[in-house]
Amino acid sequence: MPSVTTALESLVFTLVPTSRADERLVQDLISRCQEILSRTDGEPSVAAKSPGGIGPLKFTNLVSRLDKQPTISRKAEILLFLSSLTFPGRPHSPVGSIFRPFDMSSTSKGKHVFREASIPTSTPNTAGKSKATLLKEYRQLRGHPPVPEVLLLRDAIYLLQGISGKYVQFSDDVEDNKIVFSDDPSHIISASTKVLIHRLAELGYLYRRVDGFVRERESVNAIGMIEQSLCHYLQSQLNDYYRLIAVLETQLASGTNELPPEGSAAGELRNESGLSLKRLEVWVNEWRLRMRMMSVCVEGAKEAHGGALVNLIHSYTENGDPFVRSFTHELLEEVSRPFFTTLHKWLFSGELYDPFSEFFVSVDTSIGPNHYSHPSSLPGGIVELAPDHGLSGAIGDGDEFLNKDAGIKLWESKYQFRKTMLPLFVGEASGKKIFSTGRSLNFIRYSCQDSEWVLTREKMNAFHGSLQYSDISGLERSIDSAYRLASNRLFEVFIEKFKLLDHLSALRNYLLLGYGDFADQLMETLGPSLSRSANTLYRHNLTATLESAIRSSNAQHDPPDVLRQLDARMLEYSHGEIGWDVFTLEYKVEAPIDTVLDSLALEDYLKLFRHLWQMKRIEKTLDRGWMRITGGAKTFIRVPELEPEWHKVRLQTAEMVHFIRQLEAFCRLEVIECSWKILIDFLDKKEGDLDSLIEAHRSYLDRVKKKIFLLNHKSKSNKEELVLNMVKDQFSVILSYREATDNFYNFTLSEAARRDQLADTARGVFTGNPAEPQDPTELITRLREYGTNFKEKLHTIVQLLQAHPDLDCRFLAIRLSFSDYYKRR
Repeated sequence: MPSVTTALESLVFTLVPTSRADERLVQDLISRCQEILSRTDGEPSVAAKSPGGIGPLKFTNLVSRLDKQPTISRKAEILLFLSSLTFPGRPHSPVGSIFRPFDMSSTSKGKHVFREASIPTSTPNTAGKSKATLLKEYRQLRGHPPVPEVLLLRDAIYLLQGISGKYVQFSDDVEDNKIVFSDDPSHIISASTKVLIHRLAELGYLYRRVDGFVRERESVNAIGMIEQSLCHYLQSQLNDYYRLIAVLETQLASGTNELPPEGSAAGELRNESGLSLKRLEVWVNEWRLRMRMMSVCVEGAKEAHGGALVNLIHSYTENGDPFVRSFTHELLEEVSRPFFTTLHKWLFSGELYDPFSEFFVSVDTSIGPNHYSHPSSLPGGIVELAPDHGLSGAIGDGDEFLNKDAGIKLWESKYQFRKTMLPLFVGEASGKKIFSTGRSLNFIRYSCQDSEWVLTREKMNAFHGSLQYSDISGLERSIDSAYRLASNRLFEVFIEKFKLLDHLSALRNYLLLGYGDFADQLMETLGPSLSRSANTLYRHNLTATLESAIRSSNAQHDPPDVLRQLDARMLEYSHGEIGWDVFTLEYKVEAPIDTVLDSLALEDYLKLFRHLWQMKRIEKTLDRGWMRITGGAKTFIRVPELEPEWHKVRLQTAEMVHFIRQLEAFCRLEVIECSWKILIDFLDKKEGDLDSLIEAHRSYLDRVKKKIFLLNHKSKSNKEELVLNMVKDQFSVILSYREATDNFYNFTLSEAARRDQLADTARGVFTGNPAEPQDPTELITRLREYGTNFKEKLHTIVQLLQAHPDLDCRFLAIRLSFSDYYKRR
């Protein structure tokens, strides 16, 4: 058929362009087409029986397109399956002979050619059969019948318990989250069934993880109470899970005619229970979510501990899924119970029983005595403290806790706040209040030995609400009320019982020279002794002088308990120092007042006293000098040529008096009194805890020290005390000038006496031989040098103060330089 051959060749060239360069491929395709057209077996060809009457060319085109699909691997089996559905009524040929779809062998150029595509000659009658039935018959025809669902159900229930079944097993690697299906070639499990079993096996895997965690913690001798609560909750959930498994097993067993034993062949099994893999997957879906949440908590519990574990669970509450939120709240309610039990003891009794370090308050047992008995000593888990052996007993003779900072160490170091263990639902602000409240109650009971603390606890119990996770607002109210009551009682104990205000006033009146008459008396009686060498002073003499100054001033009206704390002593001295360099007053405090007035604070008071004492010395020295100068005016008249110099001395002395008076007024009025007012206002409010009280006193003392010493904290470290050093140098200049003035005064008296003797001799009255006249040039030169040095230093001080960052110090510069007298010209 030349015309047909030519037409087929043209058709091949059109549909298969690659055949134009391959003669062998052209001949193959033409031969195949002729074979299809020449069939005489009476059976319709594939093209004839194609849906919609698809012609041979279109069928060939579709086959070619199917062959080019890279995502389909088993193309021959797919065509066989589709053919069995397309031609009902034809008996299937034996497997392997009824259909050899496409033997795709490579040509010389790597192209694929269809070698054979025979169609089954007969298929069974499939009228009225469902696709699933046809698929089952097809698989049976292929020799791979599916595993009965009842057996897979039995394996699935095993999997839910973390146990491997006959057809599905967990991987041998414990860390490997996989399941392995049976390799039995006589039975197959469809891909969709495998997906369903995978989802069911996830629940079994999660169960194994949770159950393993609980069993592992049961074997540990000591675990935290929060972990114990977590394990208790997990075990209660697993018990409910066991009930579900038992119900499923009962339903499966009652609805199956006869389950073959393990390892036997599967017969014809009927599952009349209504249970199927899909239904099983739906029923356990909620448990899958529960197990996921429990598994996450189990993983977190391996790294977290105590309050950190509570925080980890609490973080899951911020979830949009209502089920996750509900489950997490239920879990937190159970897990947080040990936390709230510890919180109740700490917040309302100041007791800390935390043997596993799970609370956000930690205790250093090496500091101070321990007072806690076991929580099971009283009904209801109430902890009763041991008999009071407070701070006074802890710092007895020979005790390792004996030191001058016992109170502050006990308060600041015994208990520590651990932010990482603080539950997030409490909040840092409330956590600090809890920490402060318990610490205050503990300090009141043992360090202050307050017998009335029970009344404070009763007030707290009357006002506090429930302490549980489900009532966060009630928890906050309880914290606020407990904090307020404990703080108020702490202030009352310090102010009323231990007279804190009296001690603070004593420090202000004695070490800061608030009692002017006392300071004057002490200066008057001690002045001559302090001018001598330091090694000639004795403490008993200083103490006697101190007592005399107290009795002769208003200090005698102070409480005896306060006066007993005051003492006079000498600092360590070196060769050449005098009494003014080493004398100091000392104020001693006892526990628990040393919590506020610790050694660092008392050391600052001593520094301030020495500075103010030197200032007082300068003031008294200038006062005596001024009185001497003005009182000797009649003497100076007898030496008229020295009157101009004495006039300059009076002017210079007036400048020095002005300098020291303004400096003293600044220290007393602008600094000490204003700072004292701020401290008293804070004490009157009685707000805050002991930390607030300590901080208020430290702020008061720091403000006084910073302003009196004229410190400039914004300067570099080597220039911070520049103004203070200049002031101290100015004190030395004033003392030197005052000594030079005395020498000049003595010279003037001698010169006046010599001239009186000469006048008496001229009148014929012999009063002694007059001395040789002396030259006052050297004395006048020293006076002028010291005066000039004073002016230059004062000018520098004023300039530095004018640039000082503190506003009060800048005002001091204005007061020192009245009308810009010391302004640089």
